[in-house]
Amino acid sequence: MAPDPMTPAGHAAQSDTFLRRTLGGMSVFSMLMTVPQIWTIWAYRQGAGVSVVSWSAYLLSALLWFWYGVQQRDKNIYLPCIGWIGLDAGVIIGALYYG
Repeated sequence: MAPDPMTPAGHAAQSDTFLRRTLGGMSVFSMLMTVPQIWTIWAYRQGAGVSVVSWSAYLLSALLWFWYGVQQRDKNIYLPCIGWIGLDAGVIIGALYYG
């Protein structure tokens, strides 16, 4: 039985659903915002000025969040991390190769 939206528990369930959908959308949006960086590096072979240290920190963060998400069995955490790991690695490899 679905929670009654008029009760506090029902309101919390709706808020949780809204937050999860919003976070999922922002995750996809932020990954899409990284694509121009990767495109510039790989298509134009311009890796100069890209901070490998910063992107390595982002990669480490994504790896840790992935590990945590898998432990918690939370797809909302670990699935986006797969994308971030790939994107971060693409920037790092491109910056090292073309920088």
